[in-house]
Amino acid sequence: MSVNMKGKSLVSLNDLSLEEIWQIFELSGSLKEKLKANEPHPLLQGKTLGMIFTKPSTRTRVSFEVGIYQLGGYALFLGPKDLQLSREESIADTSRVLSRYLDGILIRTFSHKDVVDFATFGSIPVINGLTDLMHPCQILADLFTIFEKKRKLRGLKLAYVGDGNNVAHSLLHGCSKVGMHISVATPKGYEPAKEIVQEAVENAKQFGTEVLITNDYYSAVKDADIVYTDTWTSMGQEEEEKERADAMKVYQVNNVLVSHAKDDYFFMHCLPAHRGQEVLDEVADSPNSVIFDEAENRLHVQKAIMALIM
Repeated sequence: MSVNMKGKSLVSLNDLSLEEIWQIFELSGSLKEKLKANEPHPLLQGKTLGMIFTKPSTRTRVSFEVGIYQLGGYALFLGPKDLQLSREESIADTSRVLSRYLDGILIRTFSHKDVVDFATFGSIPVINGLTDLMHPCQILADLFTIFEKKRKLRGLKLAYVGDGNNVAHSLLHGCSKVGMHISVATPKGYEPAKEIVQEAVENAKQFGTEVLITNDYYSAVKDADIVYTDTWTSMGQEEEEKERADAMKVYQVNNVLVSHAKDDYFFMHCLPAHRGQEVLDEVADSPNSVIFDEAENRLHVQKAIMALIM
């Protein structure tokens, strides 16, 4: 049964129902097939997406900009110096004004509250392209990739190893929503936020699945279907880089660690990867690695998100 998502914002993956997630995946697959067949699909003909970026980006900017173009719309890039926010115009006023011009807003920024405020005060859908707290579009693309490869999601186990950051948070939301087991292994002091974990636990209760937060990377990875990692130091944390590297060096994803996963496990990373730190080439470039498939699927999944909500 199709669900009407027009006008809905995507601030957190936890805001989506299971039906909405599967609707995104269904349309993602259809749009991917149309693109491969060179079949036009102008579902957003004449629509305009404002893209607000206060953080640098490769995959997010290119995939959204190309995606809206392929859907027949237009992308307007708004960097940190392009809006009056830099001159202290409030987010509330900015959001209200942009709602009079645009059909949707994408935001990639530091503060999660900024995205919440844009969605609260505006009258058009807002898409969270990444904040310090969450990365929902990435994880929707990851889950779609897993489904493509495994032909199921429910009952699979994903092991995340490294920093309990925005990617870990959205993985907790996403895996628990679709009925996957998830284990998150971090050094002490780098665990994911307690409120996010609790939300994931509540989701998992509906499916009888497990959410495990641990400091033991071997137990986390044991019998995993997917092994996932991310950079140890996110943008804005550069001053902590040495301290973080020292804390996380034993959490590196290498052949020894992944030998505890299932033989047919997949390795995932949201990229960019700091090869030699959180992951070695022996894993990132192995036949088990699907890192470039998930990067490609950012395009198809985000096109589906835009087509459904704008």
